[in-house]
Amino acid sequence: MSDERNKSVKSGQPERREGGFGGRGGGGPGGMSMTAEKAKNFKGSFKRLMNTLRPQLPAIAAVMLLSVISTVFSIFTPKVLARATDALFRGIAAGSVDIGYIGNVLLTVGGLYALSALFSFLSHFIAASLSQNIVYRMRFDVKQKLDRLPLAYFDKHSHGDILSRVTNDIDTISSTLQQSITQIISGVFTIIGVVVMMLSISWLMTLVTVLTLPFIALVTTIIAKKSQKLFAAQQAGLGRLTGHVEEAYSGHRVVKLFGREDRMIEGFEAINSELVSAGFKAQFLSGIIMPSVNLINNLGYVAVCVAGGLLAGSGRLTVGGIQAFIQYANQFQHPLSQTANIANIIQSAVAAAERVFEILDETEEIADPEIPLSVSGISGSVEFSDVDFSYTPDTELIRGMNISVRSGDSIAIVGPTGAGKTTLVNLLMRFYELDGGRILIDGKDAAGMARKDLRSLYGMVLQDTWLFSGSIRDNIAYARPDASMEEVEEAARKAHIAHFIHTLPDGYDTLLGENAGNISQGQKQLLTIARAILADPKILILDEATSSVDTRTEAYIQNAMTAMMKGKTSFVIAHRLSTIKSAALILVMDKGSVVEQGTHQELLDKGGFYAELYNSQFNAAASA
Repeated sequence: MSDERNKSVKSGQPERREGGFGGRGGGGPGGMSMTAEKAKNFKGSFKRLMNTLRPQLPAIAAVMLLSVISTVFSIFTPKVLARATDALFRGIAAGSVDIGYIGNVLLTVGGLYALSALFSFLSHFIAASLSQNIVYRMRFDVKQKLDRLPLAYFDKHSHGDILSRVTNDIDTISSTLQQSITQIISGVFTIIGVVVMMLSISWLMTLVTVLTLPFIALVTTIIAKKSQKLFAAQQAGLGRLTGHVEEAYSGHRVVKLFGREDRMIEGFEAINSELVSAGFKAQFLSGIIMPSVNLINNLGYVAVCVAGGLLAGSGRLTVGGIQAFIQYANQFQHPLSQTANIANIIQSAVAAAERVFEILDETEEIADPEIPLSVSGISGSVEFSDVDFSYTPDTELIRGMNISVRSGDSIAIVGPTGAGKTTLVNLLMRFYELDGGRILIDGKDAAGMARKDLRSLYGMVLQDTWLFSGSIRDNIAYARPDASMEEVEEAARKAHIAHFIHTLPDGYDTLLGENAGNISQGQKQLLTIARAILADPKILILDEATSSVDTRTEAYIQNAMTAMMKGKTSFVIAHRLSTIKSAALILVMDKGSVVEQGTHQELLDKGGFYAELYNSQFNAAASA
């Protein structure tokens, strides 16, 4: 039911982003991220993301305080442990080790480690709660926003892209907030505190340690730049491989029918080989970062040990001081690499937030009137009065349309693909706003009604069936969840699906799988018809509802439809003109306008556009 709509929006469709997994790039060992999607407006998006954190400032302050306390305990521990080492060496040299003193020092060290772990646990616990609260609010806001967006938004954005923003992008924000808040705070304070403690032990050894940093930064930068390109190639290859597999398996029947399995396998092997090659190079390069960093660190440790040995030999430094310094040097390296990685992750998080904010900034549907018109007592007459509409400002689709439909009439809408048949139905249900004119229902302007009330007047049976994962009963009663079992069964009988349901082991409690793949297409259509029958709307919209059933079932459905349509206004989008001969009025559309209207015989007698359509179908059927 979307041919005309898709065709109309095509020219105005913006560039789409492909839906991905969160926006993070590939990574190497040690959790080092090699790539990060960049935000188009990092500063603005970052500031806005920070504003979303404002209601959580007390929790953020608590996380910061606990992280600082945990870091302080952790920083003081090596210096305290150095006392035990020095006491042990002094005792060995004197021939008498003070076990009590050493024991007390070790207990103090154990207590400091325990307190550091406790405060770290509390900070991570609060950070996890904080991130989940923010993400819950953000998902809630996005869901509400999507409910208020016009159908045009969903026409212009792929479902995969929207889904990626609602799930993957928000998950990226969540994980970043949870990890980064504590890691940044503890990392910064660890670096500052460790440098201070190292300087208090030896400025010379501190200088030796700091001199390794430029070499680490140089090696990391060179390798990261090269591996980043390879990771991009790997992701592109993965995308091609995924597309190939999806295409092969979604059309596997056609592939088998024409015996093209070997060709598909060859294509898969070629793409897979390219992916393996790119993946190997990317993983190899990223994999040598940590060994290279470790090599530089180990050389730094050797230099530190040599310097420490010289200082100890001259009596300017104790063995415990050397031990404490080496511990501090090890603590110094970890937060540096961690902070660099977090900077990359934050880049991805801000990019993800920017994509979420784009949804939140979209123009919403026009709000319902504060005092909407009542729909009670509506009988179903419909009038289009000088209706103008276009999907894009530069492409006019409907101009000055005037249609008058009496309550209870059956109206057929015919015309070639792209004529505007579906557009007319979309306007009826106010999925799009008019550029001009009015649509009146029983003389009441549809724009003055609440959308929910307006759409409650309609029942739809489309070519493209939609059934959710759940029981058959729930699917039939979708529009009326409070319907009794007897009403559900009566609707199924009228749709000629009751017999099939009774043959199932669980009857109406039978669960439908994803896309209702455990029943046939015809049975899906019959269930949607039963759903429309149970809804008992004032106005019916039927889009060639029997196109997916066999000839015998079609006859039953046509009879059921005829009975259901009695007393109701019905709009029937017809592709086979032979099915709408009895319609009270036939609207013939072409290029967005009603070019002819009348009964079947009146239109044939005119010998115009409708007659050409009908005769072409009749001749095609006869020649077949």
